[in-house]
Amino acid sequence: MRNESKVVAIPGASGGIGRATAKLLAGHGMTVVLGGRDEQALASLAADIAASGGTAICKPIDVRRRSDLEEFVAVAVSQGGRLDTLVNAAGIGPISRFDALRVDDWDAMIDVNLRGTLYGIAAALPVFARQESGHIINIVSVAGIQMSPMMGVYAATKNAVRTATEILRQEAGPNLRVTEISPGVIATDFMDGITDEAAKAAVSDRLGAIAIPPEAIARGILYAIEQPADVDVGSIVIRPTAQS
Repeated sequence: MRNESKVVAIPGASGGIGRATAKLLAGHGMTVVLGGRDEQALASLAADIAASGGTAICKPIDVRRRSDLEEFVAVAVSQGGRLDTLVNAAGIGPISRFDALRVDDWDAMIDVNLRGTLYGIAAALPVFARQESGHIINIVSVAGIQMSPMMGVYAATKNAVRTATEILRQEAGPNLRVTEISPGVIATDFMDGITDEAAKAAVSDRLGAIAIPPEAIARGILYAIEQPADVDVGSIVIRPTAQS
């Protein structure tokens, strides 16, 4: 299928990896469906894409609500004509030590990172089954591969998604492609969401200088999408060369 025929839905498109992915895919001729909580950011992104000659559809959503993901996928199909790829890019990381007892932050990461991804999968699978084709791309994290203090709950949610992704791949059959992408340290607003000041300072000092731009992850997503229909890119790890 030519890029110009592809419709890609991206929950979490209002910033970071999701935003970079939307711009790159639209620049390669794909129709992108933008989802996120920041309606103004989505509208600005859609305007940027349109000004560059691309096609973008906006739908404000909260991935913590299953009905929002169902409506999001329905909009992709009704306005785009089909759905070829779902990129689950929504995620938060208010990391901290366990003994800080920031249980509300734990709940938020479970709701967005894990539950939100599962809701996206649940919304897309019936569409892919009807079409007899589709591609799910889940953004996980290097934090789930190389264990580090303060990353306990964040890494746990990402590894839960990694497990679900691999089992979905095994169940998928010949018509559904499933990919997980593990970013390393990326220059996004990740640190802005850290509510524990000690954790924020430690992460900023240690990792801020080596971060690579989110476009690096977007290129990995594009690579997975552009493979032939009978080629399934199962896993990609993308991190700074300076990251241990």
